[in-house]
Amino acid sequence: MAYPFSGARLDPEEFAFDAIDSLEPDAEKAAYDSLTSLKLVRKRATGERTTVRVKNVEIGADRFVVIAGPCAVESERQVMETAEAVARAGARALRGGGFKPRTSPYAFQGLGLEGLKLLRKAGDAFGLPVVSEAMSDTQVELVAEYADLIQVGTRSMENAALLAALCRCRRPILLKRAMVASVEELLEAAEYLLANGNPNVVLCERGIRTFGKLTRNTCDIVAVPLLHQLTPLPVIVDPSHSTGRRSLVPSLARAAVAIGADGLLVEVHPSPETALSDGAQSLSIPQFGCMMRRLDPYLRLWAEELAESDPVVPAAPR
Repeated sequence: MAYPFSGARLDPEEFAFDAIDSLEPDAEKAAYDSLTSLKLVRKRATGERTTVRVKNVEIGADRFVVIAGPCAVESERQVMETAEAVARAGARALRGGGFKPRTSPYAFQGLGLEGLKLLRKAGDAFGLPVVSEAMSDTQVELVAEYADLIQVGTRSMENAALLAALCRCRRPILLKRAMVASVEELLEAAEYLLANGNPNVVLCERGIRTFGKLTRNTCDIVAVPLLHQLTPLPVIVDPSHSTGRRSLVPSLARAAVAIGADGLLVEVHPSPETALSDGAQSLSIPQFGCMMRRLDPYLRLWAEELAESDPVVPAAPR
């Protein structure tokens, strides 16, 4: 093999792209071989993709889906103001926590049932499906009464009792990757849901724990196209938890669109400085509107690329 480098210069005419490309089939085969135990979550054919319907919204279809709202529901005024603003800016679903898993026992834990009721009221008022987290199997029925899409948080991805209860409730599931989980482990958790009868699963890349200290987590952005290669399930990105810094959220949101995610999960608050939960990573209402406007050119390219790809099919028992 001839070496194409001369000093620090690269001769593009001599670079052995064919040699690099020839590695891809073996690498892809190795990735698939590592998932042999996954009978349902794996792609059965090239180009296979599924959609998950959440009321009138389809995730994984031909429209990019932005889910936005406060980290935690704090008051009726807060959640109503946020819901109105994100709906006006183009969000297609409302997120918000009634029950909040917090690292510190002294931090705000959410309003519980009252928070879920306020979230449902706001979603109905502005025509937005509601997304909220169930922290344990004992909360599933209660959360399912008010939420259209139930979130499995990063601390709960491997909670087998919770996953089993979620299958029984028949609501669509937003499965967040655990902060120390591999892509394979995320798919194994999704397999658990599908194997127990719930095919309506949306995967979420929300950042993983690494050695960096300048951001809350590190977004494994390449996991998005990798997951699209391995599974037909929709994949969205949470730029709020991935960075922990509102100044970085818009940039990561654009990157998520560019790399082919099916949607975003973004935290928005009328007054982030006074938020009772995760204010540092929450966009203000004007900042969210600005982010959505700046996504427009990326979304046009996203739609063009999607139009050239294979058609999607609704999620169904596999």
